[in-house]
Amino acid sequence: MLFASPSPLAERMRPATLDDLIGQEHLVGATGIIRKAVQTGNVPSMILWGPPGVGKTTIANIIAHDVKRPFHTLSAVSAGVKDVREVIEKAKYAQRAILFIDEIHRFNKSQQDALLGAVEKGTITLIGATTENPSFEVNSALLSRCQVYTLKPLTENDLLKLVDQALTRDEVLKKRKIIIKEHQALLNISGGDARKLLNLVELISESFEGDIEVTDQLVINTAQKHIAIYDKSGEQHYDIISAFIKSLRGSDPNAAVYYLARMIEGGEDVKFIARRMVILASEDIGNANPTALVMATTTFQAVNLIGYPEAQLILSQCAIYLASSPKSNSATTAIGAAMNAVNELGDLPVPLSIRNAPTKLMKEMGYGKDYQYAHSHENNFADMEFLPDQLKGTKFYEPGKNPREEELRNYLKKLWKEKYGY
Repeated sequence: MLFASPSPLAERMRPATLDDLIGQEHLVGATGIIRKAVQTGNVPSMILWGPPGVGKTTIANIIAHDVKRPFHTLSAVSAGVKDVREVIEKAKYAQRAILFIDEIHRFNKSQQDALLGAVEKGTITLIGATTENPSFEVNSALLSRCQVYTLKPLTENDLLKLVDQALTRDEVLKKRKIIIKEHQALLNISGGDARKLLNLVELISESFEGDIEVTDQLVINTAQKHIAIYDKSGEQHYDIISAFIKSLRGSDPNAAVYYLARMIEGGEDVKFIARRMVILASEDIGNANPTALVMATTTFQAVNLIGYPEAQLILSQCAIYLASSPKSNSATTAIGAAMNAVNELGDLPVPLSIRNAPTKLMKEMGYGKDYQYAHSHENNFADMEFLPDQLKGTKFYEPGKNPREEELRNYLKKLWKEKYGY
């Protein structure tokens, strides 16, 4: 390659201060919560959640530099409990050391548990970076000890500003005459990832001598020769897993197995794929085919036992089954409506008739009075109200329009007609 530099462009252009950072104004701008924490020196343990290449690692580095604390870095891909304990032991002899863990969602429970005591005691300030929803991937005990800050995708203007800065400020690139005539391919291929964008710009600069006029076609031709389909480090799984889930939801088994193959070929975590299918089985299929959840759960258990390469057969079978199943989001809609009711109305009193009455006093207070045991009635149905008075007659669940739920609809309709008259 031509004009090669010892360090990648993305590293040479990494911001050194919060003022230099492009994007994330809501966190690092003049009134941003992270900026205020740095200014006061009171930096809490935190989880930085956002897509790849939007500044998570950079923010961690800037925080450590600005507050002048010892800084330790671990990658959850390669580090184990032993590595975590070694860092914690070193931190005992330093003042409020910062431990940055990249891809913290890849830590298992025992690895995350190893951090708990040190975070709680303040031996370390933890900064974790994740592309996955921390509510699912970080255990609740550790999550409760951290602030979660969500990083936003970089805008088109942000990304173009990054390219302009690289071409005008980088010691290597500013010696070249590189004109960006068209930029859409740069943005599309990098997928909003600043690091990939800068690496692509550098790749183009190193592939040609003399002046360069960057067009979409030139970018596509260069990228096809040099860029892998799937990043083995797992950073490109963001778009592929989205395509996989949407193909399952859209009942396209062909597209589903194609994106599944992309993930398998890229070395994606087998549990990550299987867990997403378990979620989809309830979220998008639900009672339209209750067996889908059984199938997905069994798949999750099976691939944990088998592992690659044979696990790909199990994943394929499940993906085809889920994609080919009838779809319903009625369970998702029902729990969403119920959660809204809880948030709006608070903790409404449970009707006395269905309260537990383990003591004589509670029985005397009316707990359990007039409760009707369903199995003592015709069709195993008791005509009584179970919801609090303020929600009497509320319908949270509306069966989906599919054969299985039509059966449920007809059954419930008959019961509800007796109970509510509709």
